[in-house]
Amino acid sequence: MTDGARVEAAPRLAQWRVDALPCYTYRKSLPFRIGLWNWLRFLGMVTSSDIVSSAKYLSVERNNKQTCVKLFAENSNSTKNGPSAPIASFVTKLLISLPPNQQTIVHPGIFDKQLKHDGFVWAIDSTVTGRFVIEIEFIDLKVADPSGGEPSSIWASHQIKQSSDSTALSALARMLHEDILTDITINAADGSVRAHRAILATRSPVFRSMFSHDLREKELSTVDISDMSLGACRAFLSYIYGDVRGEEFLANRLALLRAADKYDIADLKEACHESLLEDIDTGNVLERLQAAHLYRLPRLKGGCLRFLVDFRKVYEMHDDINAFLQTAERDLVAEVFHGVLAAWSGR
Repeated sequence: MTDGARVEAAPRLAQWRVDALPCYTYRKSLPFRIGLWNWLRFLGMVTSSDIVSSAKYLSVERNNKQTCVKLFAENSNSTKNGPSAPIASFVTKLLISLPPNQQTIVHPGIFDKQLKHDGFVWAIDSTVTGRFVIEIEFIDLKVADPSGGEPSSIWASHQIKQSSDSTALSALARMLHEDILTDITINAADGSVRAHRAILATRSPVFRSMFSHDLREKELSTVDISDMSLGACRAFLSYIYGDVRGEEFLANRLALLRAADKYDIADLKEACHESLLEDIDTGNVLERLQAAHLYRLPRLKGGCLRFLVDFRKVYEMHDDINAFLQTAERDLVAEVFHGVLAAWSGR
């Protein structure tokens, strides 16, 4: 690509300076970034007869030449949580410099159009020669609300919301770690930590019920979680306050899963479920199989059974399997046996 393919971009304005474009030629710009997306612009010179033939009908205006401008948005974040196709409002202009006069052709405008794979196409009747400039001024760029609400402008809310969310989470973490105006004590198996009723009640309907009725926890301002170590309890609270570290989460997944189920925190339960699926091995598969059975996690149970049966690891773990057969619930043991028998019959 040469400099002639580069688009000059400001926060809301893009200009592409194009040299003379002979008939039947095609040019493509380099990507440029505005907002959350990389943008691609294409330029081609076609005739009206080319257009109608591709549309499967004929026209008598064969010699009337057109310039076709196309604009596409490419998601710049390849992850599944990246921004969706932009909902764009913009004005497009063709600035033709022919001294001593300058001509400007203006598109009527695009308003709240979601630019998916088909993008934006503008066919312009033109007999232009010499250099010209394609200009796009973005009035607004919006992203769809994943929950089905109204789309929101990235300029009006995106950066402000990011900053607000980050500040709020930082403040919550400080409230927990610096013991700021705490009003409840959590007693774990080997120690205690202070927290805030309102935050616990907001994140868990079980905690909310505890603090809303005349129960022991409300009267004494304490919650006993005797089946959880202090380290796991700190990780649990850190997750609730939005400040859990990755290594802290990984080290306490089963304890966090138990707490998520007990206190009805669905997002934590799902996070543990997803994470426990990722590193099943011979050292943890039986423990995770029993957790999956106890907490009704079908994908984790299926992953553990597949590891044991389909990969034949059940035959390598004699001592562990014997202990499992003596302590596990009978219906779970039966599932493992059925899986082994099915694998044998299918050999």
